[in-house]
Amino acid sequence: MTDDKDVLRDVWFGRIPTCFTLYQDEITEREAEPYYLLLPRISYLTLVTDKVKKHFQKVMRQEEVSEIWFEYEGTPLKWHYPIGLLFDLHASNTALPWSITVHFKNFPEKDLLHCHSKDVIEAHFMACIKEADALKHKSQVINEMQKKDHKQLWMGLQNDKFEQFWAINRKLMEYPPEDNGFRYIPFRIYQATTERPFIQKLFRPIASGGQLHTLGDLLKDVCPSAIALEDGEQKTQVMIHGIEPMLETPIQWLSEHMSYPDNFLHISIIPRPTD
Repeated sequence: MTDDKDVLRDVWFGRIPTCFTLYQDEITEREAEPYYLLLPRISYLTLVTDKVKKHFQKVMRQEEVSEIWFEYEGTPLKWHYPIGLLFDLHASNTALPWSITVHFKNFPEKDLLHCHSKDVIEAHFMACIKEADALKHKSQVINEMQKKDHKQLWMGLQNDKFEQFWAINRKLMEYPPEDNGFRYIPFRIYQATTERPFIQKLFRPIASGGQLHTLGDLLKDVCPSAIALEDGEQKTQVMIHGIEPMLETPIQWLSEHMSYPDNFLHISIIPRPTD
């Protein structure tokens, strides 16, 4: 793997200043002050909101408290999507801090999965890592790891420990030199303007002629509307980790350096701001 540790570090330590406020119709004993938190982009909401939960439960009547959930401007936020992806998809062109509303009632069954414990997040996270390795290495790397290595990946993410996580994850980012890259790139493309779930298909990092495929090649093949011009202008932005990578960037490099901890490249397609 290219020794580009600074990029990996910058991705890992990306933070979003966030203001949590309690939904106005929740019944409280006294007024609920907003709660501010720097959210790690690479983590999951339900992993990092214990303090938020504790803060608002103090003012709630206990009989009113059921499963906590979050929404932004009327959209329930999926806990199984990484925080950075949720922000890029729903809020990337808004002023900071990101304003999230907290609910303890009326769980939106149609929109969200239940998450009763951190074991549920761990199972989801490990399933993604295994799927990514099936695409990259036919599952050979993850299957050769011991259970303690799997646990170290999870604990590294849960405890926000960069070195702990990457000591194991770097093995998942390696490939034989003669291959020039992974078998297929684990990616998911999300479109802010559509209700449909993400797009995912098989895509090789190297063209049959040996040249490196780019982010532009991937989008042209899988989601051409993302880079289509209207009246000579591109009406959408392609975001990964809050930045707009150049379309000429090799997709293999992006996969190694800008994947989320679940080993997927989560790519958001959002409308370009008009002002």
